Amino acid sequence: MKAVAFEHSRPITAEDALIDIELPAPDPRHHDLLVEVKAVSVNPVDVKIRRYDDPLGVPRVLGFDAAGIVRGVGTEVTNFGVGDEVYYAGVPNRPGSNAEFQLVDARIVGRKPKTLTFAQSAALPLTGLTAWEMLFERFKIPRDQSVGGNLLIIGGAGGVGSIAIQLAAELTDLTVIATASRPETEEWCKSLGAHHVISHRQDMAKQLAVLDLAQPDYIFCTTHEEAHWTEMTRLVAPDGAIGILERGAPLSISSLWEKSASIHTEYVFARGMQKSKNISVQHRTLEAIAHLVDNGTLRTTMTENFGAINATNLKRAHAAIEAGTARGKMVLEGFTN
Repeated sequence: MKAVAFEHSRPITAEDALIDIELPAPDPRHHDLLVEVKAVSVNPVDVKIRRYDDPLGVPRVLGFDAAGIVRGVGTEVTNFGVGDEVYYAGVPNRPGSNAEFQLVDARIVGRKPKTLTFAQSAALPLTGLTAWEMLFERFKIPRDQSVGGNLLIIGGAGGVGSIAIQLAAELTDLTVIATASRPETEEWCKSLGAHHVISHRQDMAKQLAVLDLAQPDYIFCTTHEEAHWTEMTRLVAPDGAIGILERGAPLSISSLWEKSASIHTEYVFARGMQKSKNISVQHRTLEAIAHLVDNGTLRTTMTENFGAINATNLKRAHAAIEAGTARGKMVLEGFTN
């Protein structure tokens, strides 16, 4: 089968930063689905692994988001069959989705939205799970209830922010404040349902004051949490909560202690990698997201299709993420002959 891999950590401008290779197709076992990959999307985690986790000459296939068709099932799979159209986010400790066929645990897979193409569906799993788990599992924000309050999403135009805005705007009564730094990303956030958009490159407290908005009850930082940490701890309301996605330098929590505020971490791969007892929650979440897409509540966050899944096009997508100007999600679809 065709696949795209990297053998050494190289700058994305290097000819061999990503390479086209041939691999044997895998066989499903136990909880596995064998999925024929039809489309993938690219996430910042792909770039981080390529840059910092050198496989020392052994080809490593990247890719987490995927949408495709089930072509085989393991002996312990009960809720999927051959021919089912699915979407999912794989895990870092298994070969990735940048291949014609991939094995993935059925318990972290959902049936793809019926109203979306494979490409449109591939934009959603990793970011959809991340946003859903932070908002509704970590923050424990009630759905379909009027609780009031403010939610600040730092990095609203990125992949996670783009789905978090929609989930919060559509399923809660929170006032959604997103941050963006360019006119086109500001408009993108507004189109997704943000009630207000401010700049994370300027004093956020002053901008909230100008808008006569109270301190945020929840702050969801989707990117560069170290750069924003001090300001977030000043901004968050007493008894409020801050959610972060990155694992970086130690952070001071003294300001949070003074407010009885909490900090929440979210690692979307934890259930799949640790085989946690509630691993199937991700299956149910993806099914719920697909239902919300099909009934018109949510929309895909795909913004650009980079063409076929090959090394050349994946390098273009990695370069776009490294440039830090991505809006929504970039996808690739199909394999070259």
